[in-house]
Amino acid sequence: MQNLNTATVKERQTWMATLAKADLTELEKLINLEKLPSYSFLRSPEIGLVMVQGRAGGTGKPFNLGDMTITRCVVLLEGLGTQTDITGFGYVGGRSHRHAELAALCDALLQTPQWYEQIQAEVIQPLQTALAQKQDLQQRQTAATKVNFFTMVRGEG
Repeated sequence: MQNLNTATVKERQTWMATLAKADLTELEKLINLEKLPSYSFLRSPEIGLVMVQGRAGGTGKPFNLGDMTITRCVVLLEGLGTQTDITGFGYVGGRSHRHAELAALCDALLQTPQWYEQIQAEVIQPLQTALAQKQDLQQRQTAATKVNFFTMVRGEG
């Protein structure tokens, strides 16, 4: 079992990225809200902007690319009988209050020993599989339109 104390930063980044990239309808299907503990908002879902930076060639000096709309949310799990409060964060691209709320709830649950395995198996892994399939399809569609250019060498003579 894992909780925030034993989960690495990389593991948390992975599940938060998976939740942020997930399709909202798929995320709602995977989360059974009837069995989950209650929670309250520390920060209700709100829409804002972030500055997106790029790097020339991926390694050059950073430059400001433009603004991106995001929605963020922070929830506090209730009724878990623990001495410490468990806070979950959700940051998603776009303007979906519900998506940010569900991402924050899953982040909080993944930090608890009693919910970690279930949320990993029932939510995170299916979302990662769906994302991998979507990326594979996109790569195959892109590869189908690839044009190979070649140069004919003139014969000597």
